[in-house]
Amino acid sequence: MKNFSLPGKLLIAAFCLYSQIIQTVYSQTLETKIDSLLETTFSTEGPGAVFLAAKAGKPIYRKALGQSNLELNVPMKPENVFEIGSMTKQFTAIAILLLMEQGKLQLNDEITKFIPDYPTYGKNISIHHLLTHTSGIKSFTSMKALREIERLDLTPVELIDFFKNEPMDFDPGEEFKYNNSGYVILGYIVEILSGKSYAEFIQENIFDKLEMNSSHYASHSEVIENRAYGYHQKDNYVNKNFISLSLPYSSGSLMSTVDDMLKWNEALKKDRLLKEETTKKAFENYSLDNGEKISYGYGWHISDLNDALSFEHGGSIFGFKSMGVYLPEEDIYVIGLSNCDCNSPTQLARDIAKIIMEKP
Repeated sequence: MKNFSLPGKLLIAAFCLYSQIIQTVYSQTLETKIDSLLETTFSTEGPGAVFLAAKAGKPIYRKALGQSNLELNVPMKPENVFEIGSMTKQFTAIAILLLMEQGKLQLNDEITKFIPDYPTYGKNISIHHLLTHTSGIKSFTSMKALREIERLDLTPVELIDFFKNEPMDFDPGEEFKYNNSGYVILGYIVEILSGKSYAEFIQENIFDKLEMNSSHYASHSEVIENRAYGYHQKDNYVNKNFISLSLPYSSGSLMSTVDDMLKWNEALKKDRLLKEETTKKAFENYSLDNGEKISYGYGWHISDLNDALSFEHGGSIFGFKSMGVYLPEEDIYVIGLSNCDCNSPTQLARDIAKIIMEKP
């Protein structure tokens, strides 16, 4: 080991101190910039949000804003639990890939292999088509008759029966059209092949395994610690509309926290649930039959942010909005969860990622 003289040791100490000062100043500047960005959207008196940003898996920003319950005047805290809406699709897609690794399905399997009476109008609708929103099946959330069933507790079969006879929007593989029906069918296939409810499968194979202890299949009746209540904004703030959680089902009925969502992102990054080659399938930018890229994988949008590759997905369900952004090349993850569907965290999460990308 090299011996340093006293001046050399002092120089090293000075350099270390200087580096610490620079890092402290950068961290304070980063926090100030993000605070300034978020405070323009969220007031202390209204519904709020929680944002977390991480670099290389370590949180560098974690803050709660606004109120988690307006009626009781309860401030938001970082541990609050939110409905995450369509970010649920990430978990459904990974559940399908887990079953694929178990040899229970192939991605090119036709859905009639699992639901023999599903009307495909002579078309080949595969698991892959459902995962990538290229099936052509009508999305049930675009149907006017949805209002007639939105408060009913339906089984997956009853929900599929609600939309399965609708005319197809296009032939499978010809177009990309965001589709909640496809992910409902995927959730039901999870149940058929696992012998468990969708909620049980996700709990046992993902939440429990990753110690996502604050994540749940949503419930109106269950007492959920740290639950944030949801709101709409009309002239004033109002309580969220009621919808049976059997409707969003495997396309949008999960709840989580920013800390659990960071665990989720880290687990995928480190291949804790799937083999590396299987995980990559979720993040591939797939193509239509004509070769056109669709900017979607399995449960994630494939995008870019300041010329950096970005895996993103948001969610919207009565009273809540969510957004997660992961930049794999920069190893930056940003998650924002809001308890009013009047305040979307989508652009805010992207802007926070941009701030972190700036060099100190």
